[in-house]
Amino acid sequence: MTARKPLSTPPQPPVGVGRGGFRSVTAVQLPELPTRSGPPRSPEGRLPGRVPVRRVPVRRVLCLVPLALVAVVAVRHRSVLAEGFGQLQRAEWPWLLAAVGATCLTWVAAAVTRQGAVVERLPRRRLLATQFAAGAANHLLPTGLGASAVNLRFMTVCGVPLARSSAALALYLLAECVARLALLAALLLAFPGALRLGALLPEAAAGPLLAAAVGAAVVVAGLVLLAVRRLRTAVLAFLRTTLGEARSVHARPSRALALWGGSFAFPALQATGLVLVGQALGLPVSPAGMAVAYLAATVAVALVPTPGGLGSVEAALVVALVAAGGPAAVATAVVLAFRVITVWLPLLPGALTLGALVRWKVI
Repeated sequence: MTARKPLSTPPQPPVGVGRGGFRSVTAVQLPELPTRSGPPRSPEGRLPGRVPVRRVPVRRVLCLVPLALVAVVAVRHRSVLAEGFGQLQRAEWPWLLAAVGATCLTWVAAAVTRQGAVVERLPRRRLLATQFAAGAANHLLPTGLGASAVNLRFMTVCGVPLARSSAALALYLLAECVARLALLAALLLAFPGALRLGALLPEAAAGPLLAAAVGAAVVVAGLVLLAVRRLRTAVLAFLRTTLGEARSVHARPSRALALWGGSFAFPALQATGLVLVGQALGLPVSPAGMAVAYLAATVAVALVPTPGGLGSVEAALVVALVAAGGPAAVATAVVLAFRVITVWLPLLPGALTLGALVRWKVI
């Protein structure tokens, strides 16, 4: 047997040479590069004298918009406003207080109708506050647009999808229109001599022209729907959603009762307010005549795109009350006092409520 040779240790690399054959590198301190001239910076990298840019408080600005619109509308109608308050000074206050109560109940009726138009349960207090604010918005924007925008936003914030919120809005407007026309027809049948409708109808020359204009608009709308496929698809989808929402609402008796009960109560309370103001100022017209005059006047000006019907409603109401047998001077005083109670007194608190709802993200 041969003896094993002892293993020899591998030779160590010389000093300054690594195992891979590379020489070790000694760290050398590099000279500092010259820095840019300028003011010193903070540890976060910001200049000490620079003020951070703040975001524009959009909601705070939106809170002030209703108040600005109230001021503009009040200045534009200051003569009517002053004369209306002057008429209130010589009225009998018990009747006026009853008219104020009827006006407050109109917001409750509107809230009940809005709840009846959707299947979901809406928060009651916020719903009532929204109707009060929507009344102010309706008098600051073209008729129906302000209230519709406020309620549409409220329903979407409450979790109702936009398509169904729009369908509920259309269902509300349809129910309110049907109820107003039904009340007017019922009163005209019950009291055929309460109002001479000839004063509210257009003249013989203007009647055919108005009918031709409406017919032309319907024809043009139909042609546009037939020509534009995307618009036609959107309109058909909206109609399907509205019909589905109407079926869902009427499948629940409580919702159907709220929808139609509130729709009939709303114009009835408005007409009651005019009757009470007429009694306060001694208008020699029967209560049925004043109610018919109010419903006929509001139906006549429904298509006039003025904010809250300002100007057009007053003129139509005066003509209707005169047609019902009232003196022109007293009828004008009644209309001015009625509009002060229903429009001008709630306008400022309604605008404040609207701003608060925007600030609290309720709408």
